[in-house]
Amino acid sequence: MNKKMSGKLSNRLSENISGWLILLPSIVLFTFYIWEPMIYSLILSLNETKGFRMERFVGLQNYIDVLRDSVFHQALINTFFYVIWSLIIGFLVPIIVALIINEMVHLNSFFRFSIYFPNMVPGVAALVLWGFLFDPSEGGLLNAIRIKLGLQPSDWLQNPKLTIPLLIFIMTWKSAGSTALIYIARLQGINQELYEAACIDGAGIFRRIIHITLPELYSTARMLLIMQIIFVFQVLYEPLVLTGGGPNNASLSLMLLSYNYAFVDFVAGKSATVSVLVTLILMCLTFIYMKATKENNNV
Repeated sequence: MNKKMSGKLSNRLSENISGWLILLPSIVLFTFYIWEPMIYSLILSLNETKGFRMERFVGLQNYIDVLRDSVFHQALINTFFYVIWSLIIGFLVPIIVALIINEMVHLNSFFRFSIYFPNMVPGVAALVLWGFLFDPSEGGLLNAIRIKLGLQPSDWLQNPKLTIPLLIFIMTWKSAGSTALIYIARLQGINQELYEAACIDGAGIFRRIIHITLPELYSTARMLLIMQIIFVFQVLYEPLVLTGGGPNNASLSLMLLSYNYAFVDFVAGKSATVSVLVTLILMCLTFIYMKATKENNNV
């Protein structure tokens, strides 16, 4: 009996060791590239800094200063507008694209590659091209087309009302393809017998989508929704490259404000403070979202 017990324990121990050895590289990378910077940012936010060097401990003073800053208020409002516009413009696009491609019989692989291609284009290079398209001068491509059509040139990204929606449009163009591929993979995992039974009952394509496809996509869409919110809430290089946060801070995001604190004003303590606040806000939003979706599932 003791030999059997010891044999089971040794087998479990060897399995656990093998599992930990497999996870070890990921744990090391996660520790040094995620946890260590997060802890350092938290410590940095509690200190007065000169450049990136900590001078003295000031407690919550950086948080008080940042929360009183009107520029922070503007960046916070803008960031929530980024999220709202991303849900209006970008959330349904991958689902629609996935449904269309999934129904295609011919050139299916070509269109899958086509929608993913923007993800392969280097980010800054793509933004430079978009900057040429949205150039507010008469030499900008879209304005040149408008002039040819007898219309007045538009300010595009220099118009405070258009800046955030246009930036979200660019982000959707960049990332919708990879999300659509996830939806396509889920669509192909749906039991085809459900569609066959629906066809026998006389259900058209729209009824099949509403009663079979969308319910099957619900769990995937729920996960991707919160991931999209987290991703968009950390928007940085689109406004950094295309608008610099302008005009008049109309496109300034929280992460761009953090960047400005660190690399323009050289006050790393305030930059770290904004990063910590962003983390706390995202944790709260994620908790609320998970709580709400869990309650909906239980109903």
